[in-house]
Amino acid sequence: MTKKKLTTASGRPFAENENSLSVGARGPLLLQDYILHEKMAHFNRERIPERVVHAKGSGAFGTFTVTNDITKYTKAKLFSEIGKQTRVFLRFSTVGGEKGSADSERDPRGFALKFYNEDGNWDLVGNNTPVFFIKDPKKFGDFIHTQKRDPYTNCKSPAMMWDYWSLNPESLHQVLILMSDRGTPFGYRHMNGYGSHTFSFINDNHERFWVKFHFKTGQGIKNFVDAEAAAMKSQNMDHSQQDLLDSIDNGDFPKWNVKVQIMPETEAVNYKINPFDLTKVWPHADYPLIDIGVLELNENPENYFQDVEQSAFAPAHIVDGIGYSPDKMLQGRLLSYPDAHRYRLGGNYEQIPVNKCPFMINNHQRDGKMRVDGNGGKSPNYFPNSFDHIQADTSYKEPNWPLDCSLADWYDRNSDGEDDHYSQPGSLFRDVMDDQAKQNTISNIVGAMSGINGPQKQEIINRQLCHWFRCDPQLGAGVATGLGIDVDQIMSGLPKHQE
Repeated sequence: MTKKKLTTASGRPFAENENSLSVGARGPLLLQDYILHEKMAHFNRERIPERVVHAKGSGAFGTFTVTNDITKYTKAKLFSEIGKQTRVFLRFSTVGGEKGSADSERDPRGFALKFYNEDGNWDLVGNNTPVFFIKDPKKFGDFIHTQKRDPYTNCKSPAMMWDYWSLNPESLHQVLILMSDRGTPFGYRHMNGYGSHTFSFINDNHERFWVKFHFKTGQGIKNFVDAEAAAMKSQNMDHSQQDLLDSIDNGDFPKWNVKVQIMPETEAVNYKINPFDLTKVWPHADYPLIDIGVLELNENPENYFQDVEQSAFAPAHIVDGIGYSPDKMLQGRLLSYPDAHRYRLGGNYEQIPVNKCPFMINNHQRDGKMRVDGNGGKSPNYFPNSFDHIQADTSYKEPNWPLDCSLADWYDRNSDGEDDHYSQPGSLFRDVMDDQAKQNTISNIVGAMSGINGPQKQEIINRQLCHWFRCDPQLGAGVATGLGIDVDQIMSGLPKHQE
């Protein structure tokens, strides 16, 4: 077979299609890596008009109430005093399905929050899992393609999914969660939410802390087993939507206890794992959960399209006292999410009521499709000027950010020290899951992998089995047995590691 050079759409051959250009192995990404932006920008424009991912969703308004003082970590005004309330909008979603898909599919769930704050809207855009499948944004479009439809059959393809996962063992932690009963939550009210990424807090003394956000359901975790999830598809494809809507209409307002993990900035340098790796969690023994408040949903939207369908969230939208981190997936999303919204909803998407900041807005953006706010009237559309007296407030300037002075390069995201894909999912299976959960997870994996077909079927199965064995021998043996494969043959015939 004649090999073909990988090229851009303009025909330029390039070498790095999986690792983004960064300042050091753990440093932030560089804007000059236009291959990253080309891939993500094209990916954002592949569907009209629904969202490329998270197309099927539900949402509600509510409040966030501060219950504990964390002002020593952050100067963000929404945390400024105990008892302070901030209005929020929360959109839940499935990730891989189209707008008409079933709510009970085995899939991660989106957990996207918009806080309407006096310093601007803060968007915390996460999932119901603390980790994700990949840790470099250049791979995001490729990954999502495997969760969508085969370009030949136009059907979902287990072979595509497991081929990709088996070739990317960094996905193992999230895949194990997905294959557990947590992959089929009973409804949106009965699952946790996570910011997933590492973000930063900045306090009045200009000190920076790394932070992870957790939303623990007050209704208790409740999941479908696989058979129940399958049955619900035929009973009510909108089960999660109906459950959320009815509970709020009936005055049974769902709540989440909001917690954070805090890591001092200096501790990240020598921590035993990369604290900015989205495929890893911070052990609670090292960084325990700290209570900060309660989230309550208490108001259904008057019109679904107006508020839920047109809602737009972007992790780029932060407020004073909250910042970014070198998390590569986060850095990629800073560009990708607003770009997707401008394509889907237009350049003025933040004027739509559900996305509009209810407090003061001053800038020099003008024109564009669907400009509905007076377009700045007679005021100037440039900065600086001598007329409108809009000035930059230097008190909002973030403290400087010491960066790794390594050479800018396309660092392998799975280089030495970054390639332990097995310890955390292995611990999740052995130490967190009870016997029933282990049995259900193995059964779910067997059911999902049984759908693999095509000429590479055995190669894909063997490669993924290798990962399951390295994760935990009991898990690997259970999956192999369920697939009718001789365990001894697998153990002796597979290489120690395949990537």
